[in-house]
Amino acid sequence: MAAKRLELLRELVPGAASVALLVEPANVRITEGTVREVEAAARAMGLQIRVLNANTSREIDTAFAALASERPDALFVGDSSLFNARRVQLAHWATHHRVPATYSGRQYVEAGGLMSYGASLTDASRQLGVYTGRILKGAKPADLPVVQSTKFELVINAQTARVLGLTIPPSLLARADEVIE
Repeated sequence: MAAKRLELLRELVPGAASVALLVEPANVRITEGTVREVEAAARAMGLQIRVLNANTSREIDTAFAALASERPDALFVGDSSLFNARRVQLAHWATHHRVPATYSGRQYVEAGGLMSYGASLTDASRQLGVYTGRILKGAKPADLPVVQSTKFELVINAQTARVLGLTIPPSLLARADEVIE
């Protein structure tokens, strides 16, 4: 997933040479996996990665202050419950600092973020309903297989792209599941 998100970000910002990666280090398992995947994908694309850490809302502000002084070409926001809860703050700072950013879910784009690629929450909810129905009909939860998301969605905020002075490539628009105006 991280490699695909970075690839889509690079397609939107083809001249990007450096990307900041914002992660929540308190969430060790997810953060380590994200850093490993993004760094590997960045090497393959010839991008420089700078990791920024934030465990609190104030640390998000501090990370964006560092981002403002370093001026990366783009921002990759890692998956995190803290970041999801602070999605308006993240979208605001990214737009304020005029840095194109990619996020893990559509809720960021709905809050003003530029672009997301991730599992469809609608499909995940549908799968949850199917499981619940099977359990209510007598299936034992331990007997049910583990299911992962199979539907992923690309969501782009066209208004944010205009504010950032970006032109969304037609190839990206054609693949988008939704373009928010």
